Amino acid sequence: MTPIEELLTRGELTVRGRIAEASNAVLLCTVAHEGRSAECVYKPVKGERPLWDFPDGNLARRERAAYLVSEATGWGLVPTTVLRDGPYGEGMVQHWIDAGERPESGLLALVEGEEAGEGWKPVALAEVGEGRTALLVHADDPRLRRLAVLDAVINNGDRKGGHLLPAPDGRLYGIDHGVTFHTEDKLRTLLWGWAGEPLTDEAREVLGSLEEQLADGAPLATRLGELITPVELAAVRARVAQLLRDGRHPQPSGQWPSIPWPPV
Repeated sequence: MTPIEELLTRGELTVRGRIAEASNAVLLCTVAHEGRSAECVYKPVKGERPLWDFPDGNLARRERAAYLVSEATGWGLVPTTVLRDGPYGEGMVQHWIDAGERPESGLLALVEGEEAGEGWKPVALAEVGEGRTALLVHADDPRLRRLAVLDAVINNGDRKGGHLLPAPDGRLYGIDHGVTFHTEDKLRTLLWGWAGEPLTDEAREVLGSLEEQLADGAPLATRLGELITPVELAAVRARVAQLLRDGRHPQPSGQWPSIPWPPV
């Protein structure tokens, strides 16, 4: 257990307020333990809004599972996330990342014309009012590309712009991973710019390592098995194997909307 995991797991949670724009109960808290403290978010299971297409388990457990997979990649793309009891019962507690008022700034943009421009990847045309359209683009950023691979593995159904948090130290984090690990293809994301392109050598190496870590009896597989259902765990293994066979970033399936709404 890392020091921040220990703090989030064993510290005393003090609720400071609620993040009003969240669809589920998201509480801003301070956690303190043995002279150390930090800001965090606490999402109690009791405050989750039921979803018709996620009947198994709960969103808090999926958030913890996403963190474990992120850590297994070595990329550290998800803030430290634990599952614990709090003032309102069991829930997810995640280290707070302060990324400013518009965290997606510099990562997403709307541009005129049909060309993304140097340093950007096209996603889709978007209506911007008065009958006009603009091209939605995201940065051709290796941090985003890693996140796109992670999303493909965990089958993220809600990768919005506001879920991208660039930290002051240059690291990029993704948050809000409750809508993940479904057995059906639910991938909805703004990071389609690499769709169909070959995976990087780094991504293939990471996926190969994940495949080993997801084998029966391996520590990661055991920990995930406590958070998601057996069929969901089997689906994770299948997605990793498919990515390795294809050697390419996935493309929209056409069975579901490929971009979340609202996109930011």
